[in-house]
Amino acid sequence: MREPIETFRFESDFAGSLRCIPMAVRFKLDLCGIKLSLRQWSRFEEPERRWLLEQPCKVPADVEAYRMALTEFIARRTGELAKSIDAGEAVAWAASDGVPQVVTSQAASRGVTPPTGAQWCKLTDLQRFALLKLTRPGHDNENFVPAMLEFGILSELEGTL
Repeated sequence: MREPIETFRFESDFAGSLRCIPMAVRFKLDLCGIKLSLRQWSRFEEPERRWLLEQPCKVPADVEAYRMALTEFIARRTGELAKSIDAGEAVAWAASDGVPQVVTSQAASRGVTPPTGAQWCKLTDLQRFALLKLTRPGHDNENFVPAMLEFGILSELEGTL
């Protein structure tokens, strides 16, 4: 059984066309421990991109199947070997017991209230993952506030200030 396709409203400008890597796929990349560049993603055919978005990646057997298919896509479309990522960094989103400092700092830099502990623990793994990804240094992170709005952490009024 396939997972429902989950893309966020803040991704709507590119998620439908799959020209950029949706957060749901980025999440699965972290789960299977593979780094995928936008250049590599752009070489995949649309059915491969859609498969990567739709394919389950939760239980160990699914994660391994996803990893194997992704490794094959990368080799076939780019002639490159898949690169691994550090598994320790990949699971920072899993801690639901406290808001990470990077999220609190990003909220402060954007002039918005950070999530409370109660709000943070109610988020799905994918939502926590997305907020953490949207705090990464060296990126514009323009979707951080829209994500906070979409996830019900901010009110519409606060998100427009």
